[in-house]
Amino acid sequence: MQKERTFIQKVNLFLKGLAMGGANKVPGVSGGMVAFVMGFYEELIFTFQRINGKAFKLLLTGRLKSFARYTNLQFLVLVMLGSMFSYFSISLLLDYFLKNYEQYVWAWFFGMILGSIYYISKDFGKWELKNIVGLLIGVSIGIGISFMTPAKENDNLWFVFLCGIIGVSGMTLPGLSGSFILILLGNYVLLLVDSVNVFGNVVANLFSGNFEVLKDAVKVRYLKIIAVFTAGSAFGLVSISHILGYVLKRWHQIVTAVIIGFITGSLGIVWPWKKTIYKTTEATFLLDKKGNKIVENYQRYIPDIQDKETWISIGFVIIGIIIILVIDFYGRKRK
Repeated sequence: MQKERTFIQKVNLFLKGLAMGGANKVPGVSGGMVAFVMGFYEELIFTFQRINGKAFKLLLTGRLKSFARYTNLQFLVLVMLGSMFSYFSISLLLDYFLKNYEQYVWAWFFGMILGSIYYISKDFGKWELKNIVGLLIGVSIGIGISFMTPAKENDNLWFVFLCGIIGVSGMTLPGLSGSFILILLGNYVLLLVDSVNVFGNVVANLFSGNFEVLKDAVKVRYLKIIAVFTAGSAFGLVSISHILGYVLKRWHQIVTAVIIGFITGSLGIVWPWKKTIYKTTEATFLLDKKGNKIVENYQRYIPDIQDKETWISIGFVIIGIIIILVIDFYGRKRK
């Protein structure tokens, strides 16, 4: 299954993984959508599908070259390295911009998703009744998820494992944001902010020769949490990809229609003009275990056309659309 790739193609694949990893961490944006738009979604799914009994048999019998070819290991390593590197680089930059320029970031993503809907739909082919039904199902689920109310944080390891399975959906299902699902489950901050930051801190300390950090009970707890979450994500990637690989082979056009619906429905999540509503009791905010305000939902509103900030946001929407059109143009020119 493994393809021969030039050095430039390998670098390009790493950068695509970087973009996918950054998207996975942003609530409302799907890494799977990035993979879909950048043209490596199906290879990603079928590669995950190759992690099966035969692959483990090749590995255990020492047939490493056959294992690498069968599992498309080079592709998987480059994409995963890009995604992992993104969590400690690009995603930190996104965190900064979300904190300081939240509306503009959402506007940019909103534009990219609008452009993505055009990008995926333009070569779809004939819209038969069954495909339209699939589209409407995808839209309905996407909109329904966007209006759900978040739960409270839960650090039980079995629940964390389940969060890994569900949260990884953003990598495998375009339009379904794994990060937003984690917000709904109440564990976004725990799993994608606090645990990741502690893990980075522990790794930095270990590389500097400070092994005392492993005696810190709080840090060890976070390491357990991120290990269990990673295990759940790995299990979810393999299991969901087998299901997706099966349905993509048999009902490719219907599945694509549902995916377009998911992406369209997710526009409600990334709508730039919204206010965060926090849970309160009388005049005080409800806080989680770490003192953070608990998100109840988002109040969306129609922007004021006379406001300067509105026009800047619209500008970012246009930039987002242009980025996808440029990717489309580059892809057509390369072909």
